[in-house]
Amino acid sequence: MSAAPAERGARLPSERAPRPRRECGRRPRHERTPRLRRERGVALLTAILLVALGTMLATAMAYHTAMTARRGQGSFALDQSILIAEAGEAIAGYALRESRRNNNSKNDAPGQAWSMHYGPLPVTDGVTLEAWLEDLSDRFNLNDLVNAAGVKDPKAIQAFEKLLQNPKIGLEPKWAELIADWIDATTLVDSSDGAEDSTYLSQLPPYRAADRQITSSSELLALPGFGPDRFARIAPFVTALPRGTNINLCTASKYVLDALLPPGEYQYSLLDDQALAEQRSNAPNGCFPTVHDITQTWVGQPQGSGSFVTQISGTQSNYFRLTSVVSIGSAQFYLYSLLHREQNGAKVRVIQRSFTAD
Repeated sequence: MSAAPAERGARLPSERAPRPRRECGRRPRHERTPRLRRERGVALLTAILLVALGTMLATAMAYHTAMTARRGQGSFALDQSILIAEAGEAIAGYALRESRRNNNSKNDAPGQAWSMHYGPLPVTDGVTLEAWLEDLSDRFNLNDLVNAAGVKDPKAIQAFEKLLQNPKIGLEPKWAELIADWIDATTLVDSSDGAEDSTYLSQLPPYRAADRQITSSSELLALPGFGPDRFARIAPFVTALPRGTNINLCTASKYVLDALLPPGEYQYSLLDDQALAEQRSNAPNGCFPTVHDITQTWVGQPQGSGSFVTQISGTQSNYFRLTSVVSIGSAQFYLYSLLHREQNGAKVRVIQRSFTAD
């Protein structure tokens, strides 16, 4: 019996199905899709990293450029402010010379031309100068605690102890001996309150005593335990000037004036500032008290104790501090200049500059 005819379209067993056509060098689409996706992911990640790196480099370059420009502006502004402040020094020198030349009484007192506030004065667009002078001879000179031979002066130490103990200041008297030991030329401790290298070498970090005249009252901070709080209380009443500089009674603080009186006697610190200013404005030549007023308080006292007061009391000033404030835009620059006027008033020179008051 013969086999049934094959259905239309059916292949005979002897016929092979054709193989899928493969292009040379290429994988089938279903084989190459995962790899292509991986390659695209790596490329995208690489692109993101390159963009991030470029952004970081661009930001760093922009920041560096901005900071360089800012430093340049700051450096230029600082140089400009110093030059303007030096011009202020020249103006202050002229005022001090004219004040001495036109002052028949030869006293330096409040209300004279040199004590006037100057400015703010426009220098150029966005730049102003403001300046004022302070009489440094109205303070107690720390260098006077030691005489010309480099030995401590007990009379000066007694006066400074009284200033420290003034009820309005309220500091311990021991600091007078300590700062005197800091300045004197010897390395020996001759009092229970003194200190020399053996004390300072035990500090952290260790240092040595100056054993010479000081140039700033801030050297009080070198005394162990003195501290900023005590310095803030005594700073307005002390200075560091060449030894033998007179205290100007016409401008001296009421606390300094009382330090020149005999022990236990207080007169001027009991006055309020307005009362003292009125007495000075009403006094002849604007000077109150006079040297005679101070020396009279020592009548009947041991003569040796009052000799220091007679020696350092005066009515003239030769050392002044000029404070110059230069405003450039929103920035302010301060320069503190120590000016020395010669005794005859013919010349004023700058002997020290700093960016801090003390």
